[in-house]
Amino acid sequence: MATLKDIAQRAGVTATTVSRVINNRGYISEGTRKKVYAAMEEMHYQPNELARAFSKQYTNTIGLIVPHISHPFFIKVISNLESSAAEKGFKLLLCNSKEQPEKEQDYLDMCISNRVAGIVLCSKYVQTREFRKMNIPVVNLERGGDDDTISVQCDNYQGGKLAAEHLIECGCKNLLHFGGVAGKDMPADRRADGFSDVCKKAGIPYRILVSDRLQYGSMHYEDFIRRALQEFPDVDGIFCQQ
Repeated sequence: MATLKDIAQRAGVTATTVSRVINNRGYISEGTRKKVYAAMEEMHYQPNELARAFSKQYTNTIGLIVPHISHPFFIKVISNLESSAAEKGFKLLLCNSKEQPEKEQDYLDMCISNRVAGIVLCSKYVQTREFRKMNIPVVNLERGGDDDTISVQCDNYQGGKLAAEHLIECGCKNLLHFGGVAGKDMPADRRADGFSDVCKKAGIPYRILVSDRLQYGSMHYEDFIRRALQEFPDVDGIFCQQ
């Protein structure tokens, strides 16, 4: 089995340089980086992630916990986070909680035991304050943040406002908004607030319909939308956030 010294000898660099390339630490020229990676590939060398974790106290891994991996929104989130992480030499540990609090807690515990460098939470059941003492960075994405973590959210109110304004500018006179889930309060619900405020100000009739949890979980909205259009045949403009 090849060692760090073997890779260094094959690449014509020092073992320290090989270590810096593997750990993405310090300045390394692109030419040197390519030589080291080529030597690793030729000698079928795989870094010992466990040993690196013990030496650095964390792995080059970011835990990502989402409620639904099949949801179009989260598909985009996963893809873009993976690309951004890879550019910085990190990998994603993807966890699908399926909106089950016990699974989310289990995944958080797994992230801690695997010495992740940080956690991105797109689900909301576990309070992140308990992780402050463990010194693990946590980022809340589009969920109600608390005082101990960073929270990244869209300007959902502005999104709903812009959607309504655009439909009205297009000449629509009777609007419908599909958005939100019955019994769930999410940051994205603020889109409905912006949408309704614009409609009220313009004197435009509107309706806001929310789906149930089963439809949200299964992503099957066909019957829901069909029934709505049959019930409200006068609708001529639709804003849909599902």
